[in-house]
Amino acid sequence: MNDSNSLLKGSLSAIILKLLSIHGHMYGYEICQHVKGLTNGQMRITEGAIYPSLHKLESEGLLISFTEIVEGRNRKYYAVAPGQEGLTESRLNLLQEFIGQLQLILNPTSLLKPTDQ
Repeated sequence: MNDSNSLLKGSLSAIILKLLSIHGHMYGYEICQHVKGLTNGQMRITEGAIYPSLHKLESEGLLISFTEIVEGRNRKYYAVAPGQEGLTESRLNLLQEFIGQLQLILNPTSLLKPTDQ
């Protein structure tokens, strides 16, 4: 796994929650393809990463799943669990705050040099 994929794996729950909060419900492969499309192929989520994350979020009570028959096959969809929208938004806000703090550290123009007084 390259460094970019390692960073993606750590953010996967937030990505899933955000996409589901926007689109209502999606299936695993659809989430993978959506991320790939949004990032012009720069971020790719594997099935080996998406499904454990979906199952973990479901076991935590943040997601629900349901099955529909599509073209003669069962397709499992995921959605934010009713009543969990606030917790989902809270998790996304925490990630946004963390990213903002990380940008302050990594952006050399934002680092203040001590002044001689």
